[in-house]
Amino acid sequence: MSDLGLWLGEPSVFDATAEAVPFLWDLAITDSVAGRSGVIQLLLTILEQANPPRLDVQYAAHRAVLDGRSLADRLAGDGDVAVQALAQDLVAAIDNHACEACRPT
Repeated sequence: MSDLGLWLGEPSVFDATAEAVPFLWDLAITDSVAGRSGVIQLLLTILEQANPPRLDVQYAAHRAVLDGRSLADRLAGDGDVAVQALAQDLVAAIDNHACEACRPT
């Protein structure tokens, strides 16, 4: 997960990030996937990161995470305590998200 995080969300988001986020959501909601809490942490990281020279890329990556709000709700009720806690953090981050790229014009 740490290697994937370097390519998708740290220290900024990239073109591939938005395309990868739906797959990350799939991993996060699949009970048989080991390390789901790491996937949720990566989604949080993506939502927190920026790409000032490419606000369109930042917007697409953030939008991909924001569009998974219903999945985050589902994970917030998960039986795995670590998944549940990080998902609750993700729900709060989604609900409170405001950045330059995502502000309505």
